[in-house]
Amino acid sequence: MKLAVTAPDRLTVRTVPIPDPGDLVARLPHPSALAWVRHGQGIVGWGEAARLTLPGGDDRFTAAARILRDLFGAADVDDPVAVPGTGPVAFGSFGFDPKSPDSTLIVPRRVLGRRDGRAWLTTIGDDADPLTLANPPRPPAGLRWSDGVLPERDWAEAVATAVDRIRAGRLGKVVLARDITARATAPIDARVLLQRLAARFPACYTFSCAGLVGATPELLIRRTGDDIESLVLAGTTARGDTPADDHARAARLFGSAKDREEHRYAAEMVRDALAPLCARLTVPDQPELLTLPNVLHLASPIRGRLAADRSVLDVVAALHPTPAVCGTPTDIALDLIRELEGMDRGRYAGPVGWVDARGDGEWGIALRCAEIDGTRARLFAGCGIVADSDPDAELAEARAKFRPMQYALHG
Repeated sequence: MKLAVTAPDRLTVRTVPIPDPGDLVARLPHPSALAWVRHGQGIVGWGEAARLTLPGGDDRFTAAARILRDLFGAADVDDPVAVPGTGPVAFGSFGFDPKSPDSTLIVPRRVLGRRDGRAWLTTIGDDADPLTLANPPRPPAGLRWSDGVLPERDWAEAVATAVDRIRAGRLGKVVLARDITARATAPIDARVLLQRLAARFPACYTFSCAGLVGATPELLIRRTGDDIESLVLAGTTARGDTPADDHARAARLFGSAKDREEHRYAAEMVRDALAPLCARLTVPDQPELLTLPNVLHLASPIRGRLAADRSVLDVVAALHPTPAVCGTPTDIALDLIRELEGMDRGRYAGPVGWVDARGDGEWGIALRCAEIDGTRARLFAGCGIVADSDPDAELAEARAKFRPMQYALHG
């Protein structure tokens, strides 16, 4: 597959301040939705002014940054609002594996945004009314579920094999994912899934790009000027059925040597990847607990200041893949993933987010997500495997991680 760029010679971009638009997702006029929303703030887009389709390769992030820099640099931009997410913006999602040809970036014709009490509308091209609801969203119906590439017991055996490799000293950690499939009787509307996810998981980043829809708790990187932020998540347990059970599970997670080791691998890698790019970097000594409606995570917020002018995509290139979604050492873990998972992850566990003409942007890791293709939804869940991992416990964790998207489909 070759690099493909569909774009006019010159973009004409106009951003204007607008009154508060209310629910951003509810303003999306048709199912081909683009979105990045958290706690009601963020951006949504529709239409297509430009599209980049990238082949596999370790240079796909820097190649995308270069092409967008040229495209945006040549644009005629009127942007009096001038905050991150205004002016021309590209939504993107990248394949997890460098060999995957699934990476796509879309510059929408319309972007509606809200940030820190300000709202705006960006238009590329003609000025036709962009806020007319062309197709009302319809919930999925007639869902039928089936196993993905590996049934549960086969996947548990793959986990056991991974544990044996780790105990033999081949590697320290590997993340193994599995998939399941749902089919509906009519094409699945991404807006319905976005609305349900944003309402149920407001603290997550609810996203949609080129058919990949989900709500990730994991912020890979945010760039605002020279300042960057990342949130490392590794170490997970399901929520309890009662407050006392919830408290006990949280205490076990925080005191678990297995989960603390898994988290340490991930936090150290992010620190080591960001340090060469930063004049200043702050990494906490101990993780904290992040509580979501369905699971608890060990979390480490990391903050820094870039030492030079770099696009957020340049920082993404330094970070992906993290041990939180791949393992360590990276090359050995990636080879083991290819051997044991038996599937192409596509864009699952790859970077997803947006970048603007200033190089600002927010990128998460595409977790708790599904790839939507007409009437079909392919859901993914992954678990970090270390020497003390138990296959049945990992299977239970994967089931818990499927639930957000199962809820988004079923309601």
